[in-house]
Amino acid sequence: MAPLKFSANISWLFSELPDFSQRMTAAAAAGFRAVEAAWLYDSDLPELQRAREAAGVEVVLINTPPGDIKAGDLGLAAVPGREGDFRRGLDQTLQYAKALNCKMIHLMAGRVPVDSHRHLVAKEMEAVFVQNLKYAADILSKEGITGLIEPINTRITDPRYFLDSPHQAAAILERVGKPNIKLQMDVFHWQIMDGNLTQNMHKYFPLIGESI
Repeated sequence: MAPLKFSANISWLFSELPDFSQRMTAAAAAGFRAVEAAWLYDSDLPELQRAREAAGVEVVLINTPPGDIKAGDLGLAAVPGREGDFRRGLDQTLQYAKALNCKMIHLMAGRVPVDSHRHLVAKEMEAVFVQNLKYAADILSKEGITGLIEPINTRITDPRYFLDSPHQAAAILERVGKPNIKLQMDVFHWQIMDGNLTQNMHKYFPLIGESI
């Protein structure tokens, strides 16, 4: 097995510094050779490029835009009626990823609408998710970029998040059928939703593109 490589998530680390360019510098000073971030889109892109080059860090992962957080959005890839917003957000993410030489993008699924019951909208949301992931796969493949989907637990972290287990994610990846769309493994979320980490890691290891 290849040695583990660690990256600093500068959305959560070095948060005492107001700008992501400063956090890249701080991460490098702390010994990290790679960083990742949720949403960089309020930062000036040329400044981020200069900071990355000066710090000598690799940007390994960024997320697609969440949508309107104040309105309750947390990703749009599986949200019916928001396909256009998802595609525009993907265009923005791709602009940043190319400029920062980032080769992985987390395609955030999003939340079950507030006025809906999960079991009533699950099929529609999955269909939208699969369609958007296929679209993203074709766009990203031209740039040599891998798209990731990450299950987020619905017991503690986000009760309305659509994608909440590795089993659900694996079934969706099978429907998508694109080699550059993979599974992002966060053992915190997996343990909360299902436990059985050793068996699940063994079962889904071929699908994993990034792990936390």
